[in-house]
Amino acid sequence: MVNIEGSTVLVTGANRGIGEALVSEALNRGAARVYAGTRQPVTHPDSRVVSVQLDVTSPEQIAAAAEQVGALDVLINNAGISLFDDLSDRGMLERHLAVNFFGMYEMVQAFGPALARSGGVIINNLSLNSLAPMPLVPAYSASKAAAFSLTQSLRTQLAPSGVRVHAVLTGPVDTDMGRPFPVTKASPESVAVAIFSGVAAGEEDIFPDPWSAPLAEGWRGGVSKALEVQLAGFAVAS
Repeated sequence: MVNIEGSTVLVTGANRGIGEALVSEALNRGAARVYAGTRQPVTHPDSRVVSVQLDVTSPEQIAAAAEQVGALDVLINNAGISLFDDLSDRGMLERHLAVNFFGMYEMVQAFGPALARSGGVIINNLSLNSLAPMPLVPAYSASKAAAFSLTQSLRTQLAPSGVRVHAVLTGPVDTDMGRPFPVTKASPESVAVAIFSGVAAGEEDIFPDPWSAPLAEGWRGGVSKALEVQLAGFAVAS
């Protein structure tokens, strides 16, 4: 369980879409300070928002951000890219992994000590494509599947330090990334509300929109989740 009121939150990819909505919802829930991580500096009318120049593919910028932020309660790994491809170009796969997988990994490495001190929370914004690939975006899907596996591993690795790790498995959302797909989409604002509500309810895997929500019960009671829990037990036993 986590209470956003009075906490310090860092959101990557905070300049638009779900990231921008997460900043607003953190403020609505009484966050004391929200660091908005973006490639280019942003301004915000609320004095609680602090702009942080942060390209998650840059180790130098990540290190500088960790020094700037200091104490932290909630890390939201939201930054990501999604580009059409057909797996014919290895460079396209590497580009997706650099942001969607290694960017998340480096953020956790940099901010893990601060989160351990606060008994904090990591929220990784993933995708339903973590569970099944979309043929139009296979490199994106592969990177999100890898990021979900990383998220599951982090739960076990960070549990002894008191850090909780949540996966957000979003369906289509009305953002620049989701706009090309001709399906009904959730608003970023509604997804942000559902993400924080899911974290507050202690949901490890959050299904925050009308596309993903019907899968929640089957996932949580299914064999894949049961296997995750079973394998995590080896860490406890060792």
